[in-house]
Amino acid sequence: MDELEFMRGRVYGADHEDAAPRPGRAYVELVGGPLDGLLLDVTDRPDDEVRDGVALPTEIGRHGPGGRALYAPREADGRRFDWHGDLP
Repeated sequence: MDELEFMRGRVYGADHEDAAPRPGRAYVELVGGPLDGLLLDVTDRPDDEVRDGVALPTEIGRHGPGGRALYAPREADGRRFDWHGDLP
């Protein structure tokens, strides 16, 4: 299993040993960019983040440690957030 296959279906920010989705939580799929295939738990996120998008800290983006990956909801499908670039 390669790294991309390993990451699919795992929840962003979850502990590596327990990164599976949990019942009763709401998730969106991150599409494209460094976090492609990960699930983002939006259950407790503010409505404006779910509506407008998020800047997620990641070490594997263009700017390395301290960088953030920008994801915003896909207009036709709010269950997927598309990558819109990286920030330092």
